[in-house]
Amino acid sequence: MKSTAQCTRAESRSRFSALPGCFGYPISIFFIVINEFCERFSYYGMRAVLVLYFKYFLLWDDNLSTVVYHTFVAVCYLTPILGAIIADSWLGKFKTIIYLSIVYTVGQIVMSVSAIHDLTDGNRDGKPDNVVVHIVLSMLGLILIALGTGGIKPCVAAFGGDQFEEEQDKQRSRFFSIFYLSINAGSLLSTIITPILRGLECGIHTQEKCYPVAFGVPAALMVVALIVFIIGSGMYKKVSPQGNIIIQVLKCISFAISNRFRNRSKSIPKREHWLDWAKEKYDELLIAQVKMVVKVLFLYIPLPMFWALFDQQGSRWTLQATTMDGHFGTIQIQPDQMQTVNAILIIVLVPVFDMGIYPLLRKCNLNFSPLKRITVGMFLAAMAFVVAAIIQTEIDKTLPTFPKGSQIDVKVINLDTENLTFSFNGNMQDSSIVPSLQASRYYTLPMDNTVNFTYGSTFKQFPVVAPSDKTRYTYIVRNTTSVEAVLDEDISKKPEQGSNAIKFVNALQENITVKINGASIGDILPFSFSNYTMVNLGVKKIEGSIAGVNCSLDSEEFGFGSSYTIIIKECSSPVMSVEYIEDIQANSVHMALQIPQYFLLTSGEVVFSVTGLEFSYSQAPSNMKSVLQAGWLLTVAVGNIIVLIVAGAAGLSEQWAEYVLFAALLVAVCIIFSIMAYFYTYSDPAEIEAQFDSDGKKKNKKELEAMGFEISDGPQSQTKM
Repeated sequence: MKSTAQCTRAESRSRFSALPGCFGYPISIFFIVINEFCERFSYYGMRAVLVLYFKYFLLWDDNLSTVVYHTFVAVCYLTPILGAIIADSWLGKFKTIIYLSIVYTVGQIVMSVSAIHDLTDGNRDGKPDNVVVHIVLSMLGLILIALGTGGIKPCVAAFGGDQFEEEQDKQRSRFFSIFYLSINAGSLLSTIITPILRGLECGIHTQEKCYPVAFGVPAALMVVALIVFIIGSGMYKKVSPQGNIIIQVLKCISFAISNRFRNRSKSIPKREHWLDWAKEKYDELLIAQVKMVVKVLFLYIPLPMFWALFDQQGSRWTLQATTMDGHFGTIQIQPDQMQTVNAILIIVLVPVFDMGIYPLLRKCNLNFSPLKRITVGMFLAAMAFVVAAIIQTEIDKTLPTFPKGSQIDVKVINLDTENLTFSFNGNMQDSSIVPSLQASRYYTLPMDNTVNFTYGSTFKQFPVVAPSDKTRYTYIVRNTTSVEAVLDEDISKKPEQGSNAIKFVNALQENITVKINGASIGDILPFSFSNYTMVNLGVKKIEGSIAGVNCSLDSEEFGFGSSYTIIIKECSSPVMSVEYIEDIQANSVHMALQIPQYFLLTSGEVVFSVTGLEFSYSQAPSNMKSVLQAGWLLTVAVGNIIVLIVAGAAGLSEQWAEYVLFAALLVAVCIIFSIMAYFYTYSDPAEIEAQFDSDGKKKNKKELEAMGFEISDGPQSQTKM
């Protein structure tokens, strides 16, 4: 009986009184919260793996991947304005959410299809034969997703707020807290799960990284979000479109500017504020409200620079993580999973600041006003990029240097029992010695070159016949009846996605068949190289077979992103003996070192973003909070555009230098904002609006004095007593 009493139909005199409720809340909001969780899972899950999809599947370089990523994010934060206009002026929030969610869902499905490598893999080598098809599909998918996610962004939360009656302020406030929690929960889970799915291998003919599933699961969640929202259709309070306040504000501003331009003669008296030139067409209340909005929007001008740094978590910082060691004990962390640090820290730091740091500062009588918090948030983000630059310099020390221009890199492996002496271009004064079954370092040479090999008194010169420049090569050398040498091309870029590139050299006198972890390398002739094979992290079983004699051993532990030449020097049942030549060092800078920069950036987000929304809400007129919300989202879009401009215009070859540049720009903007904030005077929108009557006209002197306003003869003379 108790539960029946708690879940009753809401008793209200409004036309929505028949809508069902539970525990004092409209049942409809539960569908809205579930919808938001699924939609945020879909969006952040797809976005978490997006830049790596560009880099590894579409084979774009880091710069192009970053440019397209930030262009997509920018469009996602530009389209909310379009969604708000459609909802408020034409379709209403409910239909806008339905129609744009369908667009959104189609986009996610198209994105998943675009990642199926078997779609154009005619030769079944695991790589798309026609990359253009996949690019076209993925761009179409991203455009639809941007329209969908951006279009519904301003509608869902507002639609949830519409479900409550006027007297349900407490429940409405708690709903928004739960709503925000669902956003963070969806973001956190998706950034953990989708990178794991991406790291799996799948395919019809060949097994490759599983981008189709990594995009497919977010697509499935978007289908669920749409279905759940539709199921609740009969329970929603659907408010008819009332006209979009954003359009009214823009028209008011436009008219004021054009009217001022028409009346620019010096003989025409000036007006107190440039927006007062709109009085010929718009009422005084609307103009006063627009003045408050414009005052805050002016303060927004420096804010996009914060988002320019913040949103690089999903691009530059993720790419940075690909060059780091993600081995956390027995757990292997994917580079794109590091973004979960932000979601986890948000959940931890928001209550720490709200219930710990802010109350402590108040007890110490320190005025940590909203604008001061925003300034500190920008500074913390700048410091995060300084830390990222320091980490990048450490990473750069571990990265190989590859030849440039018309140069090549050459190293020498000695497969003989005697020491080998070699020199280039006949310069015996600059010779090097390589012990038996060991390798020299890489030497950078011009392509037109010769090499001299000497064993004791036996000497022979070879021309260095390299097929292409900017490439690494290895000589294997031995002395039988004469000096013999074979040149082979090495991998000339660091292995990606944490793989390790392995090739074998047969130092025996017979053919040997080799397997590594059960995958066949094939037959390797004496004094020859195998092709490269890619293996992932850990110890691998290496097996060999010579004329029915089998041998094997467990390899040393491979890390992330290394390259080895393995010399097979013995295979006698059951023993195999090898030598490891490390051509490219494994990633040695640990991903955990990114945590400090995430901590600083997330701390900045807490004091910047949360405070910024709170400040905007407090300074916005009652009917124009959506205008400032749209303006806030616009700063995110502009911030992502700044990334494109700065990264493209700077043309910096060193990533650490780009991080320092962004940090310096944000510090400069932070100083400008602090000066603007110093001269900003806080407003009380309710107090200003109270000075106007129901027709939008300013009340007379007696009415204002009766309300407690002190009136003087100068401009802007009303002050509350």
